[in-house]
Amino acid sequence: MKVLLLKDPKDKDSGPDPYIEELGSYNLEATLIPVLSFEFTSLDSLFEKLSHPECYGGLVFTSPRALEAIKICLKEKSKKEAWSKSLKQMWNIKPTYVVGKATASLVEEIGLVPQGEKAGNAEKLAEYICSREKPNSSALLFPCGALKREVLPTALREKGIALESLTVYQTTQRPDLQESLSSYFSQQGIPASVVFFSPSGVRFCLQHIKKLSGDLIDQVKLAAIGPSTAEALRGAGAAVGCTAGSPTAPELAAAIHRALHGDC
Repeated sequence: MKVLLLKDPKDKDSGPDPYIEELGSYNLEATLIPVLSFEFTSLDSLFEKLSHPECYGGLVFTSPRALEAIKICLKEKSKKEAWSKSLKQMWNIKPTYVVGKATASLVEEIGLVPQGEKAGNAEKLAEYICSREKPNSSALLFPCGALKREVLPTALREKGIALESLTVYQTTQRPDLQESLSSYFSQQGIPASVVFFSPSGVRFCLQHIKKLSGDLIDQVKLAAIGPSTAEALRGAGAAVGCTAGSPTAPELAAAIHRALHGDC
């Protein structure tokens, strides 16, 4: 059986994509189609804030893209030197809160120590942060995307924990997305399952997938990487076939296997 993954492939330098490997262990043939393009913004403002760790109580990252924004900043020699010589050590005295393994690994790449990666989603990370932060202390710096959900900011605000958000990237649809989807369906046929990895992916892909699947769309198990993506699917009027227990390849592959075999 075929599974369509609506996500970017893993970096070529870091080996095979774990989602394809895990699904393969269940004899599922997975194909990746990239969905999103990202435009990075406010990078000067981002590094200015990173240059003053004394003003903040820590960092919060809920997306790998926010770390990519920092890595772009650090390509500049003077900024990289400032980060290596002092800023990294100053930030490491403070907590760096993250959602998921992908974001955690990028945090480690810039020399920081992630906390809370097992939270799995913004709701659980908010609970984790609230259990560790005191009300009315210095704000946590939150580099994020323009389409961020308000779950985490709202939860922290209700507990009196200050959060300073800074939009560092915009999310758009890849220009070749519809062509890629049409090509997949014409060559591979209708997949047994389609996996959505973000609410943006739902917004950009769902209607086209419905059109390409036609009357057989009800036979396709629509899978979500987490609760916010599942919520977006339901909000768009789609039935959610399964949701990964946590945003990892093993959990997703297991959930799809159960869904396809009627053992949900």
